[in-house]
This record gives sequence, structure tokens and C-alpha cells, in this order.
Amino acid sequence: MSRPLRLPRHLEQAIWEHARRQLPGECVGVVGADEEGALVAVYPLANVAARPERCYVADPTELLRALKAMRHSGLTLGAIYHSHPHGPAVPSATDLSLAEYPVPYLIADVEGRVLRAYLLPQNLEIAIEVD
Repeated sequence: MSRPLRLPRHLEQAIWEHARRQLPGECVGVVGADEEGALVAVYPLANVAARPERCYVADPTELLRALKAMRHSGLTLGAIYHSHPHGPAVPSATDLSLAEYPVPYLIADVEGRVLRAYLLPQNLEIAIEVD
């Protein structure tokens, strides 16, 4: 089993705020990590999916800008997050098929207020410790 993912409370709050702002659509964003792997910054991205209420596609230009900003700040990609407005906080078939990065994927069930993390496409849940 993987070690728990430590998520600072202020980053958790930023993810929830982004998810609520994007309703009824899904939100998407990335989280930067420092050299020790600690999650330290949230980068909300625009969801440019044709049907944002059913799936997410991060705006490629915004994603590139976020990755460059991370690199400029000495950070790396630590996690990717998105929301499921009506739950559940489990990966959909689309989430599994589109997973490309070897980082945790956070899924926020807005209606149930549940946040979970997974390694994808393996669909391996990782415990989250909010502090």
C-alpha cells in the first residue's frame, strides 16, 4: 500500500472552492510539489471539455503555463485534481483511460463533500491526510 498523501488544509480548501465555482461542471487543476514531494500550491485550470458537466479536459495552454510556473518556482507536478459534481469520488472509465501522469489524481465529490486520491490507471486508492 502507498504512503498517505499529505494535503495542507489550505490547499484542500482551494480545491473545494474551485470545485464549487465550476458547478454544474467539473473543475480541473494541478498541484505543485516541492523537492521533498510536499504539496505546496494549487493551480486551477479551465475545463475546456465539450460537456464539462460530464468530464474534464484541462486547457492545454493553461496547463503549460502552470507547469512552467511550477518549474520557475522550483516545484514539480505533485498531483492532478478534478471534481465529480454529483459524485462519487471514484475514477470513471474516462478518468482511467485518460490518465497519463505518474502522480496522484484527486477526485472531489462535491455533493457528498468527499475527497479521495488514486494512482491511475492502476485505480489504486491512496489515503489522504489533511493537516
